[in-house]
Formats: sequence, C-alpha cells, structure tokens
Amino acid sequence: MEHGKADRPATAAEALSAMDRLIASAQFGQQDVARQLGLNVTDLTCLGFLTEASLAGDPLVAGDLAERARLTTGAVTGVLNRLEKAGYIRREPDPHDRRRVYVVLDARAQTRLLEVYGPFYERLTALFGTYGPAELHVLTDFFVRARVLFTEESERVRTEERTDGQG
Repeated sequence: MEHGKADRPATAAEALSAMDRLIASAQFGQQDVARQLGLNVTDLTCLGFLTEASLAGDPLVAGDLAERARLTTGAVTGVLNRLEKAGYIRREPDPHDRRRVYVVLDARAQTRLLEVYGPFYERLTALFGTYGPAELHVLTDFFVRARVLFTEESERVRTEERTDGQG
C-alpha cells in the first residue's frame, strides 16, 4: 500500500509502522531542508514557529519562542542571532515597552520558505484532494489527537529524565 488508498482495512500495527516510517522520512526531510536553507534543524524548527505566528498575526518575543521550542532563553538567543545573521528575522522593540523585543519574520524569509516548501505542500494538497470530507475529518482528528499524545509523552519522558538524574 505504498501508493493509493488502502484496499482493505488496516490494523493498528500497520498504522503504527506507517506512522513510524512517515516520522522518520519527515525528520530526514527536515534535515535536508535545513541544509538547503543554510540552517540547522533547531533553527528551522524555530523559523517554523515564527512563520506560523507571523501568518496568524501573533508576534512572538524570544521567551514565547523558547517555550514553544522547549529551549532555554540562552539557546533561543543563539538561534535568533543565527536567523538574524542569515536574514530570516529581525528584532523590533515594542513601542510600548522598551524591554520587550518582538521577533519578526523577514518578508524574504517567507519567500525563501515558499520556494523550498511550496512544491511539497502542493503535492500534499493534491494528496488530501484524493480524500473525501469524512476521510479528511478523520485524518485531521488523528493529527490533532496524535500531537496531543506526542506532547504528553515528551513531557513524561522529560519528567522521567529529571527524576532518573536525581536518583
């Protein structure tokens, strides 16, 4: 079932296996995209959060980005320095609070990201177009619920690491 829709019901084990392969492919793909953009994967991930916030009209400050990316503020400072040097972002002071600095996505960054991601998203959109509304509802529900599970499991693993380290 590499191409096309399933011709028979799948088992949970088959779904898990397919998901594992998808995640691995996505991780390798992110490494390739990061390299193409002259970034590392962490910087690309942060750039993705900044792009998402920009498209939503929700400007971020460094602390917001640190929280979303699960990085220390010091690590985010390094990320922002690299993204700024590469021309992807700029820092703008809050006109109402000089201590606050917004991280703003440069317009050229969005253009560059669309050059790289555009063809892939066009193909994904076409793939989603092969599914009916009810199937898309199930897929969307899965993505949303799986993200919650991934987040919860990541937190569990981080908590175990902290308690194991204090052992």
